[in-house]
Order: sequence, then structure tokens, then C-alpha cells
Amino acid sequence: MMRFVASCVWICVVTAASIYAGGTFKLSRTEATEANNRLEGLEHKKTAPINVPMIVNGNIEGYVVAQFVYLIDSKNAKQLSVPLEAFIADEAFRTLYSDQMDFNHLEKYDVPALTQELIRKVNQRLGGDIVKDVLVEEFNYVPKRDISK
Repeated sequence: MMRFVASCVWICVVTAASIYAGGTFKLSRTEATEANNRLEGLEHKKTAPINVPMIVNGNIEGYVVAQFVYLIDSKNAKQLSVPLEAFIADEAFRTLYSDQMDFNHLEKYDVPALTQELIRKVNQRLGGDIVKDVLVEEFNYVPKRDISK
């Protein structure tokens, strides 16, 4: 009788564990599928590094070196006659050159605002919702004294 009760309890525990594991697996798989669906049809491309001189009182103090990755709809990418990288590099250069930043504390620079500004300006110049996202690959400041001659 004791074996019968123990086997019934064991069957209940195994059944409950398998139901829990199956539900958890399906939920995580659904979330991963939804994330992939949001990124489906997007291409990512990398810009060349840009060097932006930082000028203070007429003297070059150093350079901001930045490189970006951008996401665009693959359908829109084929319709462009000019490489999108040129627009992103131009807008990044203009934005960084005109911004006032503390070179010694570059970590305080608002990078998310920069990327949102790049998306807005490039899409405005192209007249549509071409660029979906801009990611920062590299963002450094190199003082003039550290540049080898």
C-alpha cells in the first residue's frame, strides 16, 4: 500500500514539473520570437570611424573618435542612391563639432540623446523613416598630447 501511495505522489510531482517546464520553455521561446520579429527585415551596417576636432579658444585640444552602427529597413536600403553612411557620418560630425562637452569627463556625455538626434536628423534629410536605430560602436576622446607626431 505504501508503494502505491509513493508511486502516486511521484507521478503527481513529475507531471507538475513537466507542465511547469513546458510552459516556461514555450513562454521564453515566444518572447525570443517576438524580439526576432521586431528586428526582421532590418540590415545593420557600420560607419567608418570619424575624427572630430575639439577646438577651444582657437586651439585644437584633441579629437573625438566615434564609430556607429545603424539599422535600416532592407527595402529602403535598396532604394537609396547615396550611401546612408555618408549622411550619418555628416550629421554625427556636425553634432559633435557643435556640442560643448567636457573632454576630461566624456562618460557624462549624453550618448542616447546623440543617437536619437542622429536618427531624427538623418530621417529628416532623407524625407522618410529610413534609419530605425543608431548604436555606438566606439566613442573616445584622444587629447592632442597623446597623438604621435
